[in-house]
Amino acid sequence: MSGLRIGITIGLHDAAETLWNNGIKQNAVFLVEALRHCSGVEHVVIVNTTVVPVTSSLPWDLKRWPTTTFEAAKDSVDVLIELGGQIDQAQTAYLKQRGVRVVSYCCGFEYVHAMEGVLFNKPLWGGNLFVNQGYDDIWIIPQVANISRSYFEVLRRQTGRVVPFVWSPELLKARSQKLQNGGEYRPNRGPGGTKRLSVIEPNINVTKFCLYPALIAELAYRERRDDIALLQVTNADRIARDSIDFIALMNQLDIVRAHKAVFLGRHETPQFLAEHTDILISHQLENPLNYLYLEACWQGYPLVHNASLCSDLGYYYHDNDVHDGARRVLEVMATHDAQAAWYRERQRALISRYLPDNAQLVATYSALLEDLMRRPIRLAPA
Repeated sequence: MSGLRIGITIGLHDAAETLWNNGIKQNAVFLVEALRHCSGVEHVVIVNTTVVPVTSSLPWDLKRWPTTTFEAAKDSVDVLIELGGQIDQAQTAYLKQRGVRVVSYCCGFEYVHAMEGVLFNKPLWGGNLFVNQGYDDIWIIPQVANISRSYFEVLRRQTGRVVPFVWSPELLKARSQKLQNGGEYRPNRGPGGTKRLSVIEPNINVTKFCLYPALIAELAYRERRDDIALLQVTNADRIARDSIDFIALMNQLDIVRAHKAVFLGRHETPQFLAEHTDILISHQLENPLNYLYLEACWQGYPLVHNASLCSDLGYYYHDNDVHDGARRVLEVMATHDAQAAWYRERQRALISRYLPDNAQLVATYSALLEDLMRRPIRLAPA
């Protein structure tokens, strides 16, 4: 296997779209970086599958991460990895007649999205669902495999493989370079040495919701009222305004009654960490590894979380045990600042397993590509 040309899809919605509006496009960029290290790969490009034009308005380095249209790429790739933009039946057929291998790279919680769409009347496909039957392989990142793997395999009639998660600090560094201390954590930045607790869950589905982190903060506040300055919950202004049930729940909490909790809109993670955060509290259901954890830990922020796939990072609490989570918050308050620099460097050493140039990660992707090209091409049913 040599001279392999690879395309990785995204779906642009705007000609000047940022890489920070969702994790999918970041995932594409990080996968580009990893595959470039693989033996036999000649070049890797990002392929936009929507009608949005690809221009110099895109706010990323087009020399480092070249981006093109499907039409421009369809005759010059040997492998197309469908990651963030779907190709249709005709496009699949065209690639197949050229002998192109097509891989579905699954990095979203599609089973959860389908379940919520059906149960809560949130239409996803408008009655025009196309399930591609022509994939030569399905690659699934570890954090979505447990809940969505069978969903992918049955509908797409193909066996899936769990592949390494890839992350890079390069985008984080670029976004943080103008922030104080490069956005890295520094001890005792709250008023009077008190701590500002932050919750940055997206609150758009059940996998990452702010309720349990708020309960963890509440338990810590009951123990150390004078040492906690504020609880800040981002991506929560809508539910704090419109959901009478959320309002009723929050009004049971001492930290809310004491006017030490605020419910904010959306903020960019690097800036919010750098300017407003001393301790980050997180909780997930079936999402045991995501960018937020890696961004926070890389920058040295104490992360209290229950993500089992990275339990060695930050301050881990088990499953849904908010009492254990509160104990970890109190531990952070008592011990973290005395070891903050050591903690940051240890986090970075641990995170190295996800970096695009990690030797084992690169070897695994090289082997996946080698096996992919060795197998006969899979033709989609007519």
